[in-house]
Amino acid sequence: MTDPVKLAIVYYSSTGTNSEVAKALADAAEKAGAEVRLRRVAELAPQAAIDANPAWAAHHAAVADLAVATPDDLVWADAVIFGSPTRFGNIASQLKQFIDTLGGLWAQGKLADKVYSGFASSATRHGGQESTLLALYNSFHHFGGIVVAPGYTDPAKFADGNPYGTSHIDAQGNNPVNDETREAARVQAERVVRIAARLKAGAAA
Repeated sequence: MTDPVKLAIVYYSSTGTNSEVAKALADAAEKAGAEVRLRRVAELAPQAAIDANPAWAAHHAAVADLAVATPDDLVWADAVIFGSPTRFGNIASQLKQFIDTLGGLWAQGKLADKVYSGFASSATRHGGQESTLLALYNSFHHFGGIVVAPGYTDPAKFADGNPYGTSHIDAQGNNPVNDETREAARVQAERVVRIAARLKAGAAA
């Protein structure tokens, strides 16, 4: 039996949009034969700020039992998909803080030669999804990682309109994750698993 691709999905979500996209990616990857670890990064915001936003507070409570990402999840993985809401065209500080803890693994070369990809969300159209993903991908180049973006490799990506990764516009919580976004997530997850499987098979040959 072929050893399945090990995929870590590591993300931050405040009000739940990115959690839904992460689950869609995980479901599609598992259907494609991957073993998946779905991991949220630790929350850094003070409880008072969380409590001031009912949607944030509700989501924070809902994911309290979901495992928090550790550097070991990246060591385990053949492929990693990171996700973040857009923060002024960049990734959220919570995800950045996690990435900043990976220096030891980077120095040991343990982040290199893995497949990496990303997903994002924003409140508005043209709200920074693409720049967030491109900023995230800078780290992958430093890792020595293999960046696998979905590109326009499937008709679903022409509807989604983002070749860099899955993205969703939540309209300040008024636009739930929909079929268009789920289809984009499927394309991305399947492509990441497929390319990681080829690399893994080549390394084992």
